[in-house]
Amino acid sequence: MTTPNPLAALSAAGVSIWLDDLSRDRIVSGGLAKLIEERHVVGVTTNPTIFANALAGGSSYDEHVAELAKADASVTDAVFEITTDDVRQACDIFRPVYDASGGLDGRVSIEVEPGLARDTAGTIAQGLSLWKTVDRPNVMIKVPATAEGLEAIAELTGQGVSVNVTLIFSLERHREVINAYLTGLERAKAAGIDLSTIRSVASFFVSRVDTEVDSRLESIGTSEALALKGRSGIANARLAYQVFEQAFSSERARGLLGAGAHVQRPLWASTGVKDPALKDTLYVEELVASDTVNTMPEKTMEAAFDHGEIRGDTVTGAYASANATLDALHELGVSYDEVTDLLEREGIEKFNASWDDLLSTVSKALEAAK
Repeated sequence: MTTPNPLAALSAAGVSIWLDDLSRDRIVSGGLAKLIEERHVVGVTTNPTIFANALAGGSSYDEHVAELAKADASVTDAVFEITTDDVRQACDIFRPVYDASGGLDGRVSIEVEPGLARDTAGTIAQGLSLWKTVDRPNVMIKVPATAEGLEAIAELTGQGVSVNVTLIFSLERHREVINAYLTGLERAKAAGIDLSTIRSVASFFVSRVDTEVDSRLESIGTSEALALKGRSGIANARLAYQVFEQAFSSERARGLLGAGAHVQRPLWASTGVKDPALKDTLYVEELVASDTVNTMPEKTMEAAFDHGEIRGDTVTGAYASANATLDALHELGVSYDEVTDLLEREGIEKFNASWDDLLSTVSKALEAAK
């Protein structure tokens, strides 16, 4: 059933709409506030690629860069100050949303340096530094869901930090992430921290799964293989929601929830459609379920606002078909573990490359401002 305002319908269905973008221009122009008012946006996610693009375009950062150059700031210190300042300002813009939702939304995420993805101690140290520097209750610290990141997730949560776990591709890693969150809540409880102040999301990537799997299906080339194109990402995400339901109905989780804790909501990331043959609102319409977040590029958000068809819950009744899709991929020789391991490695590599671009951009800007 089509509604006059699909984003309002999406929000009413229990999906929090977060923007997958941030820039100084969005902040100072009032554009971010406008999206809150007109597009039901209740949060923002950032990553190294987003900041690299923001700093490479326009003049919004010129004055700040000039101040940093005058103070003879290093490139890494300049990046840290610029990005945390953007996030702090965005947190202030979203503070009314945070207050009105009891802390559920109004969240702005900032990621630890991607070079720390395999460094547990380094991730913990920088996560705490970002948390203290932004100094806003509605900030979330993004930590990649590598094997090394799991203990960092537990430790940061245990110290009362709200964590956005990013780069999740596999169901098994999702289970490990939830376990790390619950472990962190147990540590926080033992330390006397108010569990109700801690929030977390688990960012499950969608379109990248389709991109990788579909290329393998095209190589196989049979009618059976080609019929599965564009289906694996949604199937994988739907089963991730089943993992979420199962994990937070456990006795362990129920005990923590009873003590004031909150569930770790699944967040659908990488929801911009990359294959032009697929509907541009596919990863919005097919992943509607309560207690979820969909973080969208603005292009996807505008497409959903314009012609999205929100049909209510499209997840919980589809577990059997989702399993059937993954089983069919296995029968064709497409290795689930191989795909998800590759995507995690590539995700870290891409963020590292974007981080290098960000450092290079800021370095050139500092030199030009001297």
